[in-house]
Amino acid sequence: MTGPILFCGDPHGQFRHIVRAANELQAPAVVLLGDLQAERPLHEGLEAIAGRVWFIHGNHDTDTDRHWANLWESRLADRNIDGRVVELPGGTRLAGLGGVFRKSVWYPGLPGESCFRSQEEHARLTPRQDRWRGGRHRRHWSSIYPDGLDRLSGLRAGILVTHEAPGYHRNGFGVLDTLARSLGAKVAVHGHQHDRLDSSDRWALQGFKSFGVGLRGITAIDADGHARVVVAGELDERRNFGQRYIEMRKDLR
Repeated sequence: MTGPILFCGDPHGQFRHIVRAANELQAPAVVLLGDLQAERPLHEGLEAIAGRVWFIHGNHDTDTDRHWANLWESRLADRNIDGRVVELPGGTRLAGLGGVFRKSVWYPGLPGESCFRSQEEHARLTPRQDRWRGGRHRRHWSSIYPDGLDRLSGLRAGILVTHEAPGYHRNGFGVLDTLARSLGAKVAVHGHQHDRLDSSDRWALQGFKSFGVGLRGITAIDADGHARVVVAGELDERRNFGQRYIEMRKDLR
């Protein structure tokens, strides 16, 4: 297939628009940016495009045992690219970091920042009654730990996908800018915030192009950062995020 790579904002249980766009555009790869919240095993909802799907998980993918199982026990579980790099058709290298920063684990910018270096350390120091599958609480399957970034920082990729936003966003994290640069990424794409802000005034300074994809939105983006909206996010027009972001940046100068 010779179509574009599609990046899909938080589906929150809805996948039909993703399957339709992937087939209509003959997309060779479809990347889901977290908060899938699959109501049935993921491979069932995405069966028609299963061989083209890659994803990272979001914070809501550990809200319930059902959502956890429908992702991590799905036949597509090995398509989760959290903490690794995969090569897409055409040679683009894609790095992924799923989950969110949590104050009880690691929240960059706060005093002390890290409570636990790794999932293993967290599980070892967690009271037995609070443990779940894999030795840790279900919620923390979607927490970001410092060692997750350490594993990625020694790799190379042209595109980084994260659930959390990088530093350009008012709710973002500069540590993800550092990660993108360490990977040599030209492009960073995220979900989670349900918006699609215009961050182009920051691209030269941060050293890569950054894009958010809105709620259930789909954007085609190539390794050089050429982007076009395929499906607008459900909240994009109502919130007029692009203009609000530009005005906010002016206020900060």
